[in-house]
Amino acid sequence: MFIETESTPNPATLKFLPGRVVMAQGTADFAAAEAAQRSPLAAALFDLPGVARVFLGHDFITVTKSEALDWQALKPQILGVIVEHFASGRPVVAGEEGDVSAEDVAPEDAEIVSQIKELLDTRVRPAVAGDGGDIVFRGYRDGIVRLHMQGACSGCPSSRATLKHGVENMLRHYIPEVVAVEQVEV
Repeated sequence: MFIETESTPNPATLKFLPGRVVMAQGTADFAAAEAAQRSPLAAALFDLPGVARVFLGHDFITVTKSEALDWQALKPQILGVIVEHFASGRPVVAGEEGDVSAEDVAPEDAEIVSQIKELLDTRVRPAVAGDGGDIVFRGYRDGIVRLHMQGACSGCPSSRATLKHGVENMLRHYIPEVVAVEQVEV
């Protein structure tokens, strides 16, 4: 198995591309080892010293390291865990896949929310996935869109600027009802 790696805008995060589907539907973001118990792959990665976060996308895995280690020491170990996992045939995530958190939306805003999600899915998510992350819609109230950044984008120094200057400007351009975008943590 050949696994490509790519850097991300977040220097503490690398993107691993195993050349196969990782998550058939949705994404999974694990901010700590305790949260990763439903994913044999994420749990095995957290067993490595220095792994601080694991994000599973459609065809990639992003791993965020702690400051203590450098990539030269950690990267070969991560590659070994990924190869071993896929060779074993175990599931990436046991049970339900994907992120299914509740959304805060007023029923009368359904049309606006549909437009927001369409723009996020077609214009924003592909670019964010290219950087090893994801952006998840969390709600819309009183003109404010609430989004959650995952994977390499979570904790990235430029994520707030991306939301404010990129995503907010685009949404405001196409949907006049949108007045602001806020980043929320889950």
